[in-house]
Amino acid sequence: MAHVALTQVLVLLAATVVVIYVMRRLRMPPIVGYLVVGMLLGPHALGLATDDAVTSALAEFGVVFLVFTLGLEFSLPRLIAMKWEVLGLGGGQVVVTAGIAAAIAWYYGVDPAVAVVMGGAVAMSSTAIVVRQLSEQAEVNRTHGRLAVAIVLFQDIAFAPFLAVVSAITTGATSADLLRTVLEGGAALLIVLAAGRWLLRPLFHEIAHARSPELFLLAVLLIALGSAWTTESVGLSLALGAFLAGVMLAETEFRHQIEAVIRPFRDVLLGIFFITIGMLFDVGLLGRQSLLVTLLVLALLIGKTLIVMLLAYKFAGGSPFKSLRTGLVVSLGGEFGFALLTILLQGRLIDPALVQPLLTAIVISMVVSPLIIRHNKAIARWILREKRPEPSAIEREEAITRAVAEREHVLICGFGRVGQNIARVLEQEGFEYLAVDMDPARVRAARQAGDPVVYGDAAHAEVLESVGLDRSSVVVISFSDPGVALRILETIRAHRPNVPILVRTQDDSRLAELQKAGASTVVPETFEAALMLVWHVLLLLQVPVSRVMKTIGDIRGNRYNLMRSLFRLDENELVPDTEAMREQLYTLVLPPGAWAVGRTIVEVKEHGAEVTVSAIRRAGIVGREPSPDTVFEEGDVLILFGTPEALEHAEAVLLMG
Repeated sequence: MAHVALTQVLVLLAATVVVIYVMRRLRMPPIVGYLVVGMLLGPHALGLATDDAVTSALAEFGVVFLVFTLGLEFSLPRLIAMKWEVLGLGGGQVVVTAGIAAAIAWYYGVDPAVAVVMGGAVAMSSTAIVVRQLSEQAEVNRTHGRLAVAIVLFQDIAFAPFLAVVSAITTGATSADLLRTVLEGGAALLIVLAAGRWLLRPLFHEIAHARSPELFLLAVLLIALGSAWTTESVGLSLALGAFLAGVMLAETEFRHQIEAVIRPFRDVLLGIFFITIGMLFDVGLLGRQSLLVTLLVLALLIGKTLIVMLLAYKFAGGSPFKSLRTGLVVSLGGEFGFALLTILLQGRLIDPALVQPLLTAIVISMVVSPLIIRHNKAIARWILREKRPEPSAIEREEAITRAVAEREHVLICGFGRVGQNIARVLEQEGFEYLAVDMDPARVRAARQAGDPVVYGDAAHAEVLESVGLDRSSVVVISFSDPGVALRILETIRAHRPNVPILVRTQDDSRLAELQKAGASTVVPETFEAALMLVWHVLLLLQVPVSRVMKTIGDIRGNRYNLMRSLFRLDENELVPDTEAMREQLYTLVLPPGAWAVGRTIVEVKEHGAEVTVSAIRRAGIVGREPSPDTVFEEGDVLILFGTPEALEHAEAVLLMG
């Protein structure tokens, strides 16, 4: 048995590696590759892999981790600010779509209760595909992305009532049983929200003090899976519980670390989920009833697009373009819809000849949906016949970045605290810069704030070429890890032997190695801090300034040798975090209906927002250090500065008052 399972896993891995490589070469979404693997190896094609219980369980975990990381993008105040989008738009989409589909099914002789379930199945969209593709395209926080997420969130909530209807039909449950199911679901949601609100922050503070990566990872897995289990045990979806757990953790200062440790599990298991969806594709049925299936696919995609476009028009600010993009993103079918139809089939409540083509149409819509979502802007432009559309914010940012890369500039590798401080000084002095960083959350926040930052690994020649290494006057490597700095140094020196390179390092442990690798100047933080203290001490002792400068220069010129002779008492001594060191930048987009819209910075601070508004980005223009009487507007990108706790409270004030 174990040998058979291992063989299947190896076949899946080998096929996935090959197909995903081809997808990357063709610049197509990897989701399409996973779906193709499932179709080729599934029981309806080559039959080399089956969707057994173990594979299905792993696939469900992939969805759990995906929506958990989505929840990390939405704090509770932001979710509350979106309540009308979730309830109004999401609820409207489910009711209207399910109603139309149910009416059509009833017209063809389906029992009314069964027709309602079929309508619910048609109304569902794949949360996993929508969220994953929007995240890859950095469109989750765009208007159409935000509205699409609101719709799929309500669909996850609506899955429970439809599931209750199915259970009532198959088991003969009474109204009291349905009421008990609803009450149990509400109690489960309250438990998850209460536990997240009052238990998670103290728990993760204790775990962080233990400084054990293994303990931190285990705690994250426990919270995500435990919350999913709580909601699933009372008839709600696994995904809903995981999302709420992510929302609760989004209010803590640990969310970026949590996202980093969960990402490997999410990506691998989510790939298995998409493979299992591909296995459902019945090639034989498509061949026998190709016309009917094609019509059903078109009806599903076009019908849901039109419904959502009409419902989202007001929420999209009266923009047909944005509302159409929202409809295109959620036009696909979903795994919950597939589950509802499968339950109807297993209970023999409907003719298989009627349901099987619809099941195949849902799977096909999920297969083609990554391409629709990826090109939703181009499709919307083509449908609306927009010939000269205004460039989007992302396109303007990319154009600015390319323009800077083609001019003389300073290249900053690493955009953490040190890299950002360097950038601020360069900006103040009138020098242009480009930064490269591997933290997607930091890059996203910096780009929202208007900083020219590119996501990528600076140790790769292609990345350095794209940010204009050939036109860089100076390169600054601000990563604290000397191993990372060495890899970047080797790549740069292979292409630009003579460009000046400044390297930051925490101590002198690999000073000689960095200098040998080609660093023009290495700046050990501990030595430079000591040199600044020496400078001030000598001045207080009334040593002439010229002599002080010569002393400091000699020490630097001698590669800090004088300061490398010291007594090391405790190599593992840790420097405690101070309040100032915990302060950070944070970007927040003011959505429609936010409390702060129409109010000034002074009014917001009077309500207890103890943070600094460092800048406001409006219509692509960044205003640094805005005056206290500046009035906030809808869509403003606020760059806030403060401790994690102060930022959390300020977000609640800005969104809810």
